[in-house]
Amino acid sequence: MKPVKIGILGCGNISQAYFNGAKMFPILEVKGCADINPEAAKAKAEENECLAMSVEELLADPEIEIVVNLTIPAVHAEVSMKILEAGKNVHLEKPLAVSLEDGKKVIDFAESKGLLVGCAPDTFMGAGLQTCRKLIDDGWVGKALSGSVFMLGHGPESWHPNPAFFYQTGGGPMFDMGPYYMTGLVHLLGPVKSVTAVAAKGYKERLATCKQHFGVKLPVDVPTHYTGVIEHHCGALITATISFDVWAHNHPCFEIYGTEGSLSVPDPNGFCGPVKLRRPEDPEWREITLSHSYKENSRSIGAADMAYAIRTGRDYRCNGKLAYHVLEIMHAFEKSSELAGRYELESTCDQPKALPAGLPVGMLDE
Repeated sequence: MKPVKIGILGCGNISQAYFNGAKMFPILEVKGCADINPEAAKAKAEENECLAMSVEELLADPEIEIVVNLTIPAVHAEVSMKILEAGKNVHLEKPLAVSLEDGKKVIDFAESKGLLVGCAPDTFMGAGLQTCRKLIDDGWVGKALSGSVFMLGHGPESWHPNPAFFYQTGGGPMFDMGPYYMTGLVHLLGPVKSVTAVAAKGYKERLATCKQHFGVKLPVDVPTHYTGVIEHHCGALITATISFDVWAHNHPCFEIYGTEGSLSVPDPNGFCGPVKLRRPEDPEWREITLSHSYKENSRSIGAADMAYAIRTGRDYRCNGKLAYHVLEIMHAFEKSSELAGRYELESTCDQPKALPAGLPVGMLDE
């Protein structure tokens, strides 16, 4: 199958994971990269043996079919619109947009142009969550009744080289880490019906202790602690807490509880395991052998899936409707908190199609 040439726009902290991931898939060929800082683009181009381009050159290149948008969340929608206006398909880092209005604008414009929009996270396509999906689909936990997700930490200001944006609009624990958990839930259990939640801000400002900004006080403009109940259309009720206000905890990361057993799901921010199952007859949790490929960091797998869609016309998993639904789920936590009551989602999406078990690394189902 003819490779799909891609361009990477944004050469910051996450970009090398995308360069590395793209090299895993024969369907992808990175032609070039661009950044508002030309030196950053030049360095990544030299490291990854592709062309260093200006943003204008990348968007104008007729060979590039997908642009991977790795800009900061605050400009995701704006940059995605420019990519679409240039006639390119776009796969972007999470979230799809900061506001629901901008997210819908991107999706609607892409549809009007006959172009595709895809969005991270694509970690749910890894071996860990695909194995969990197979266990659920094959009935090992019976009917899913409930579950829990806990993403509890104390923020990135101690290690991230540019932590300020994590506490500005479009940041915070929900928009930074929430996409992994909310996408994982939709992958495993299908779309969400409602959210009942409370959101709060633990600190008015944060103290950066990373070496690049040591001692700088960071104003906090967004909630940093969210807790609530997610109701899926399938009936499952998920207790969720997503926080940057916690120093330490002993909660499990992610679990699903069904009529026939319980499933321990690995961290959805990664591609691997461990996956653990416990049924009524089991005296203790047992670790399940992973049934799927892509155990290593495989970022760009979502872009590769889109590339197959471009070449074959089939659906792709990290699609815009999924990304928009996840965006509304995240907004639902704040909206519910403001309403002091249950928030009914207006959007929905298809549950992403499971990957076949045992695919060779570098391939996806055609």
